[in-house]
Amino acid sequence: MVLTTESRIGKKHTIYLPKAVVEASGVEVGMDILITVEGDKIIIEPIPDPISLAIHGKKFASTNLEEIEEISREQQSESTENSS
Repeated sequence: MVLTTESRIGKKHTIYLPKAVVEASGVEVGMDILITVEGDKIIIEPIPDPISLAIHGKKFASTNLEEIEEISREQQSESTENSS
């Protein structure tokens, strides 16, 4: 989807995003953004919150309790060997 709209730069160079842009992009108050300048273009991209991304983002790996327990045993064993 491509959305083009106009806005105005305010005092202290503040840019006010129109409601349609906010709704289409999913940005929220307090969200971090990445600002890139390419030639005469300004690109504003939302930076997803890590917690929200972990909960709602695409999953690319999985584990189970047995794997976690095995890794824990290995690290405890290495730690015990290194402290001797």
